[in-house]
Amino acid sequence: MEDAYIVTSVRTPGCRRNKGAFKDTRPDDLLAHILAAVVQQTPQIEKEDIEDIMVGCAFPEAEQGLNVGRVAAQVAGFPHQVSGATVNRFCASGLEAIAQAALRVMAGWSDVVIAGGVESMTCVPMGGHMFRPNPSLTDRDARLYTSMGITAEIVARKYGISRQAQDEFAYHSHMKAARARAEGAFVEIVPTPAMRFVRQADGRLQRETVIQETDDGIREDTSMEVLAGLKPVFAANGTVTAGNSSQTTDGAAATLIMSGERVKALGLTPLARFKTYTTVGCKPEEMGVGPRYAIPKLLDMAGLALQDIGLFEINEAFAAQTLFCLRELGLDKQMDKVNIHGGAIALGHPLGCTGAKLCATLLANMRRKGVQYGVESMCVGGGMGAAALFELCE
Repeated sequence: MEDAYIVTSVRTPGCRRNKGAFKDTRPDDLLAHILAAVVQQTPQIEKEDIEDIMVGCAFPEAEQGLNVGRVAAQVAGFPHQVSGATVNRFCASGLEAIAQAALRVMAGWSDVVIAGGVESMTCVPMGGHMFRPNPSLTDRDARLYTSMGITAEIVARKYGISRQAQDEFAYHSHMKAARARAEGAFVEIVPTPAMRFVRQADGRLQRETVIQETDDGIREDTSMEVLAGLKPVFAANGTVTAGNSSQTTDGAAATLIMSGERVKALGLTPLARFKTYTTVGCKPEEMGVGPRYAIPKLLDMAGLALQDIGLFEINEAFAAQTLFCLRELGLDKQMDKVNIHGGAIALGHPLGCTGAKLCATLLANMRRKGVQYGVESMCVGGGMGAAALFELCE
């Protein structure tokens, strides 16, 4: 198979659902902006050079429905001949989109594609607007529909992840993210227009546009005392709180992928090669354990060992499940390699966007640190894990 090269990978800031900078911004506009930004940051290409756009979205309905991969491309001014699609693997949708787009290049079907993800959890809440479980399955085994928060409680209780450990993990996520933001380390972020409605003196709402440059969910002023004072939100006697869970967030991200032939013809220096990708199933009620199984499977496929990987981005859906996975993999002793600028507890988890967002962050950090291999992984609602391997280009 051919190599699939990542040339550009960027993201919008991640902003809090209902309260953050993007609460009045449509997700198709967010996605359109980041799709256009990928092309703008790669001056050797034009919009008409893109063959296809593959976008992950966990709840593709309402403002992010109808095939947002195609709609946003048209909003962004891509010509009609540029096709688009929307894919859904829930929390791994953005990574699934990148994998499918890369596979097209590797198979020789395409030379220039964009993949990414989008989610407005303000516009479309968790579960969507008209969720209807299959009654035959709920009668037989309803575990597939277990609340994500309850799955975290199950993992915490079954595998002995304490409240204190969860809160400590959350605290460090915020501190790492705050430090990275202060140091300007989030170089993968593209300043993004944010719409807002401001009430005027006469009572009218006036639409305004501001430019959002940073993630707005980072709590640099939090403390262990603050986190310890939060009440459990999924079980009366539980340990999972809003503070040690990922933030529900709005955002978009996109990655430009090319064949080696096109990279050479355009004289480009790519960021990385997309090496391989895998998914794995697990018990739905323990969905958070997914990375513990997906990462070893990925490394076995690639013929690599854990110590060969220089950096990891493992989505922090919940502190409980992340801690379990790190412990089981032995990465709890190598935290200098894991989520070095914080994770979803501080930066947010915009569901369908997250896989694409983490790709942009991982590649930026790999380049900055000069590590050869990086792995991205996450748990997936419904009981799955996903993982991808990237190799830095010299």
